[in-house]
Amino acid sequence: MHFDFVGFRLYFVILAGRLFLHTSTEELAADLHLQPARPESSLLKPTVLITILARNAQHSLPYFLGCIDRLDYPKDRIAIWAASDHSMDNSTAMLQEWLRGVQHLYHSVEWRPAEQPSSFADEEGPKHWPNSRFTHIMKLKQAALRAARRLWTDYILFVDSDNLLTNRHVLNDMIAENLTIVAPMLESKSLYSNFWCGITPQGYYRRTPEYIPIRKWKRQGCFAVPMVHSTYLVDLRRRASQEVAFYPPHPQYPYHLDDIMAFAFSARQAGVQMYVCNKDHYGYFPVPLAQDQTLKEEEESFAHTLTEALIDYTMDPSQYVHTAPKEPGKMGFDEIFLINLKRRSDRRERMLSSLSVLGINATLTEAVDGKALNSSELQSMGIDMLPGYKDPYSERVLTKGEIGCFLSHYNIWKQVVQQELQLVLALEDDVRFEPRFYSRLAAIMNSVMEAGLEWDLIYVGRKRLQAKQPDHWVKGVRNLVHPGYSYWTLGYALSLSGAKKLLQAKPLNKMLPVDEFLPVMFNKHPEQEYMRYFEQRDLRVFSVEPLLLFPTHYTGEPGYFSDTETSTIWDDEKIETDWDRDAPKHRHEQEEAEPWSL
Repeated sequence: MHFDFVGFRLYFVILAGRLFLHTSTEELAADLHLQPARPESSLLKPTVLITILARNAQHSLPYFLGCIDRLDYPKDRIAIWAASDHSMDNSTAMLQEWLRGVQHLYHSVEWRPAEQPSSFADEEGPKHWPNSRFTHIMKLKQAALRAARRLWTDYILFVDSDNLLTNRHVLNDMIAENLTIVAPMLESKSLYSNFWCGITPQGYYRRTPEYIPIRKWKRQGCFAVPMVHSTYLVDLRRRASQEVAFYPPHPQYPYHLDDIMAFAFSARQAGVQMYVCNKDHYGYFPVPLAQDQTLKEEEESFAHTLTEALIDYTMDPSQYVHTAPKEPGKMGFDEIFLINLKRRSDRRERMLSSLSVLGINATLTEAVDGKALNSSELQSMGIDMLPGYKDPYSERVLTKGEIGCFLSHYNIWKQVVQQELQLVLALEDDVRFEPRFYSRLAAIMNSVMEAGLEWDLIYVGRKRLQAKQPDHWVKGVRNLVHPGYSYWTLGYALSLSGAKKLLQAKPLNKMLPVDEFLPVMFNKHPEQEYMRYFEQRDLRVFSVEPLLLFPTHYTGEPGYFSDTETSTIWDDEKIETDWDRDAPKHRHEQEEAEPWSL
């Protein structure tokens, strides 16, 4: 065969020229018979091991695990390390049921159950922490840390089984901070949170000026702190993280045995800084109880934490755990009424969920929607405004929303009389419950009964308007006072005699807001002109102290809206009202709840 060397060289010269002249990579690829370049795929999420330790946690586990279920993070990038032990309740079976239901979703599941014993030999109660208990929990956490390192996970998340991670993005957010140890700041009823800004020479908590601005979101960001606990993320890719440990404590550890203090000391010795992040709202947890308190009190404390979370979040229990519904009660009342506008399903669902968590059986009562009332309807019902009435702050007249609110309560009073109910509780749908609401209110009502106190109405939540004139305690009944001029009808106990007196006053044709009407009826309203329209002002009124109900939101806060005050005036639909515009904030300013006294 004759080989045309000259032609072969010419072919390559021409091809090289074409390659040089081409400006399109696609044309070049076509000439060379190559595929066009494809973009690189996205990186997989880092791997995380979540540690779950449960002891006597059957009250919190369904909701805690529900939060884990809802985390916005690929489950196949998560390993679960779970342990339960020394439990007197159903924690072990409940956690095992959840693990069976979810194990196919996660990368891996490791389970460390221990049914016996149900208590430590030297503990004085389920909330007591002897050295044996601290040692055991430190060993468990160290085992979880070893498991994460063995699995080569990138991170380990420690989270206590009564912490509610309501923010679905919390794991992504903490990873994005790119810190070795970082905690999302958690909320509680008090100033208590899962970080310290100062430590005493003995290793205990020390209050510093930096703490409150962080805890109250006055300063936002991620802050270097000497201690985080309860919920925190550790980056195991960091070289220094290899030196942190729970057990055995660092050879120079100077304090008494404590898992969080030992871990924080270990981090300091390894040169690792702890951080707390409050860039967003991440979750809730209960205030720790004293060592002499009971599991029942712990359950009540968590129930309150859950009702706080329900104000802004939907908190369903995990679908992988069967929970027997709590048998609701009426706290000794003949009936508990929950007043709710039909169009406010958001408030209705939250309140019904909260009442269910608290074990309270309430009857839903549809509120009168003032916005739907027209002038002819008001006339047919015989409704007229109290002559000369003006709101003391905005100086506007009665609104249709206030009329609807009054009629909603008025209808309950009528029902009490018609059914001859001796003792009822009326609740509005925008309230937050104080800790141990059920047991505290039940105890007060029992004390009232035992003392033989004659009463008509007892405020459970109100707004004090005469702070300079302190309320006087009721003799013989603890946690009860004689109230002065007050606002709000968040919640109150009402007797049959009280309902009769309120109806006998015939208030519909001389109406004023219901929270102004009540002080008139117990002769404590500062406007004498209003009181002269009501001859019988002998309503026997008391108030629980400290208060057990507060509003969910206050004027100016995100989420605040008043159906009562955001309306139109009673006789002219063209004139709109809005409390946020028309009046200063002090009618709805927040009050700090006083400590509960026994």
